Amino acid sequence: MSLLTLDDATIKFGGLTAVNQVSFDLNKGDLFGLIGPNGAGKTTCFNLITGIYQPTSGDIRFKGKSLAGASPNKVAALGICRTFQNIRLFPSLSVLENVVVGGFLRHRSTLASALMYLPNSIKETNHLKEEAMEYLRILDLQDVPNARSADLPYGMQRRLEIARAMATKPELLLLDEPAAGMNPQEKQDLMETVRRIRDNQGITILVIEHDMRLVMNLCERIVVLDHSEEIAHGPPEAIRNDPKVISAYLGEPV
Repeated sequence: MSLLTLDDATIKFGGLTAVNQVSFDLNKGDLFGLIGPNGAGKTTCFNLITGIYQPTSGDIRFKGKSLAGASPNKVAALGICRTFQNIRLFPSLSVLENVVVGGFLRHRSTLASALMYLPNSIKETNHLKEEAMEYLRILDLQDVPNARSADLPYGMQRRLEIARAMATKPELLLLDEPAAGMNPQEKQDLMETVRRIRDNQGITILVIEHDMRLVMNLCERIVVLDHSEEIAHGPPEAIRNDPKVISAYLGEPV
């Protein structure tokens, strides 16, 4: 059984079709790319998967169960988490606190016990902090846990978003342009980190990225969207040489 299935997923906003009958499967352990020109519908697909939008038609299933009607917090609790194209950290919180916030998705203590500093709540919060430090180590942020997140360089903020998403303990991690704004060395480091997350943490990963070199070297399967529709699906070498993909990016007739 596939971990995630999009089955003719479609969403329309009035007369505009933003995603049109897109279908693909992700299996557990995949490192999967979703690419296409600007406006192709990539981020809209992420918004459909994570419950920000509901499909007009078609279906999206996670571990065989439909996500229809599921709110974003419900989708996250089921095991799907994401980063965003535009960074959405809590700027006034520290690096460590941002990651702990992700862990609160699975916090069992009640608000009352937290406000009263009851022992069970203190113990659980301390455990979340220990886990958060491990995620910071994975993303090479262990040296700045007390820095204000807004003061971090852009590339480090990108990595912090990934650490926070990992703190939710997802089975499927969606990365929306994680390398945006990074220099070549940062991109290379990110690529190696994402591979380690998949290999060592067992997390399935779906990536949107405009850097074609990064996508081709990182992802094992790729879906290409253009004008809201899927135009190609396969391994990197097949995608690189597909005339439809070349036409979509270069604007030349097939």
